[in-house]
Amino acid sequence: MEKYFDASYIWESLPILLPFLKVTFMIAGLSILLGSFLGLLLAIAKLSSSRIAQKLANGYTTIMRCTPSIVLLFLVYYGVPALAENFGLNLHDIDTAIFVIVTFTLQFAAIMSEVIRSSYGSIDKGQYEAAVSVGLTPFQAYRRIIFPQALVVALPNLGNGMIALLQEGALAYTIGLIDVVGKANLIIASNINAHALEIFIALAIIYWVLSLIIEKVFSILEKFFSKGKKTLETT
Repeated sequence: MEKYFDASYIWESLPILLPFLKVTFMIAGLSILLGSFLGLLLAIAKLSSSRIAQKLANGYTTIMRCTPSIVLLFLVYYGVPALAENFGLNLHDIDTAIFVIVTFTLQFAAIMSEVIRSSYGSIDKGQYEAAVSVGLTPFQAYRRIIFPQALVVALPNLGNGMIALLQEGALAYTIGLIDVVGKANLIIASNINAHALEIFIALAIIYWVLSLIIEKVFSILEKFFSKGKKTLETT
């Protein structure tokens, strides 16, 4: 009689799942890169003097925050091709990964816009004025004075956002993307749902380790850049 729970399946499934992390990393990496750029543009709009730009950027952030990740994923995956058909475009043959990247780019941009806005807002504006008054150009003032301090404030939230994105990315399997979660579900299906618990435990271990690594890296970065911030404050 087959065991209901067999811990050996946890360790046996890890070597099968790990190669598919490259898909997970590709999705997360591109979403973070593109989302950070879009988030910067949104943050600039929020900090601008234009009330229209502020309202549009804040409205976008609110919509993204209020939309569950899986709902947004389905809207992009099913809705965008359906809308494109009205303009004579066929997007049904586009790789599933593109839709996943677009979805999480839009979501991460909303997170990053608030991270950038709040970190910039935490810096005393008098420091910029003082830097310019002693002969620095506005660009030099931002690069040497404002940006290093804002980065220290932003790092914890940036790390949390990356962990959240990595975990939310697990939903990509629902539209057929074969990343590490998609592969886990294929293994479970091939076993006719036998030992599903062990495979999900293996999957959880992978995400726990990744989250801890990201957390540790950002903790080290925060300590490193904090030293620079203290140096700036004492000069």
